[in-house]
Amino acid sequence: MNQLISELQITPVKPVNGLVAFASFVLYQSIYCCSVGIVTRPSGSYRLVYPTKKAGGTDLHIFHPINRDVGNEIEAAVIAKAEEVLGYEAD
Repeated sequence: MNQLISELQITPVKPVNGLVAFASFVLYQSIYCCSVGIVTRPSGSYRLVYPTKKAGGTDLHIFHPINRDVGNEIEAAVIAKAEEVLGYEAD
């Protein structure tokens, strides 16, 4: 099987409502995923927010992991890189 995540990039933003950065990456060397928000939790840790599009008052999910193990691997890789780029580690 191909490497799960490659070409991982973190783009810091001015913090607003917990949003501190956006991530983009290539999944399985086949699918480019972008605009994944990195948001701080009240505890100080991070979570990922996958992009949606509003259509007629409904939020449509653009993409998101449907397999918990894959989602956890993506989250671990993105958060590790974000902590490196942002220069600090969440508690």
